[in-house]
Amino acid sequence: MSEEKILTNRQGHSIRDNQSLRSVGEHGPATLENYQFIEKITHFDRERIPERVVHARGAGAHGYFEAYGTIGDEPATEYTCAKVLTKKGHRTPTFVRFSTVIHGKDSPETLRDPRGFAVKFYTEDGNWDLVGNNLPVFFIRDAIKFPDFIHAFKPDPVTNQQTPNRQFDFISLHPESIHMITWLFSPRGIPATYRHQEGAGVNTYKLVDGKGEAVLCKFHWIPKQGVRSLTSPEAAEIQGRDFSHATRDLHQAIEAGDFPEWELRVQLMSDADHPELEFDPLDDTKIWPEEKFPKLPVGRMVLNKNPDNVFAETEQSAFGTGVLVEGIDFSDDKMLQGRTLSYSDTQRYRVGANYLQLPINSGKRVATNQRDGSMTYHVDPGAGNPHVNYEPSTLGGLREAPKKEAEY
Repeated sequence: MSEEKILTNRQGHSIRDNQSLRSVGEHGPATLENYQFIEKITHFDRERIPERVVHARGAGAHGYFEAYGTIGDEPATEYTCAKVLTKKGHRTPTFVRFSTVIHGKDSPETLRDPRGFAVKFYTEDGNWDLVGNNLPVFFIRDAIKFPDFIHAFKPDPVTNQQTPNRQFDFISLHPESIHMITWLFSPRGIPATYRHQEGAGVNTYKLVDGKGEAVLCKFHWIPKQGVRSLTSPEAAEIQGRDFSHATRDLHQAIEAGDFPEWELRVQLMSDADHPELEFDPLDDTKIWPEEKFPKLPVGRMVLNKNPDNVFAETEQSAFGTGVLVEGIDFSDDKMLQGRTLSYSDTQRYRVGANYLQLPINSGKRVATNQRDGSMTYHVDPGAGNPHVNYEPSTLGGLREAPKKEAEY
């Protein structure tokens, strides 16, 4: 029989009475020397962190991404030097967070709302975040409008009710939103579960090969389980008995060994002006027609492990569109550039200055000269001399990586 573990406080002291406060006599007032109570209640008072301003309601899972080593029928190295995409059969650990967008973290998962689809790849060359939605387009094409868009879709600041008048007032003044609204009010607007939805990077990226040559790229996730949606009556019926049906479905499927799987596909376009097109390929309110730009298979992702702790992993997971690896780069997409600033900024506010030290967010290979800050609990390994936390140095500090022969 294994030895029973003894309850302690955070200082490691054994707890002998976790049932009652220490008081002055049997009926007297509590004393201020109750360290166990003070630690317990003050930690409880701080258990929550600010919820995400959008995508607050969500569920997560661990898994892996397996590269095919090809993009369509050609070697992936023809388009990118990103090892996560080019090494055939190589499995990269991943963490995925699915979410709704507008409402709070305890809202129903049956609402007509885009679904977030954020993937963190823990690659050998650092983390890569692919932060997208289940729908392939977005409401706006310029990041300066993002706060206004969210304000219009969030509840009224006076009544705390979400009202169509405010939403469609905004949409009527931004005709580029009509495309996204059409998707949102189609059956895709209420996915049946997180397992039965597509994913899209939405923004335009670039793939860069070993010679420094680039192509424009759109990312897409295609579910092996197929796409399923709910009608409004079906959603209302489920909402009446289960606010967390999609979270429950994902967790139970993984626990039962029914691992959800998606294929990653890309659309490619030359990195040049395209006067022959009737749309701007950098405009995230537009799709690239598949008959001209087919979706080419790149690899597959399987989710096979639930989080050990929802708060430590799912809630504190932090994604950003600027988290890219060599071989994947930014385009001139204005929304992509605006998101890159906003995402990292909000993570520092929500989780803290050292959010990248948390295991769920940390890269597998990290060596920086960053020091201190709130809640620092880990010092990055240097290059053998702990006294050197700057660069350049002649005393054995970290050095820049060698420059590539072909720079993009």
